[in-house]
Amino acid sequence: MAKCGDSYTITLNDAQLKWGTYRHTASRPVEIGEAYIPIPAQYAKQYKIYNGNHTNDYDVLGENLFNAYDADTKQFIDHFKAQGSSNAGSEYAKQFSIAGNLKALGKWLSSKNAHNGTQVTITWTSPEDIMVKVH
Repeated sequence: MAKCGDSYTITLNDAQLKWGTYRHTASRPVEIGEAYIPIPAQYAKQYKIYNGNHTNDYDVLGENLFNAYDADTKQFIDHFKAQGSSNAGSEYAKQFSIAGNLKALGKWLSSKNAHNGTQVTITWTSPEDIMVKVH
């Protein structure tokens, strides 16, 4: 479980910022405005950030669900849900969305003027709470 002070920084690209239209899969219809924040595998394992394979599809605060706050305004953004996996069946998450709503996260990132090359830092202030800084 992540602890206060744990963090990572990721550089966003178009695939993450425009996931609904930029992805290279035909598994579902095009969705304008979707985005996600990646969780590098090393941090998912180190901080024990899980997906539904580990939590049996239940939302567990501090494991696959986190209270997310804007690092600049200190305002509550929403619940960030850790989802997906790099390998089929893996229990470690590969991305954050807003409680399963990729469009809501896309809207928030857009409001922060995120673009290809923008960095995002995720910092835990407790096992259940994270600060999200868009640089």
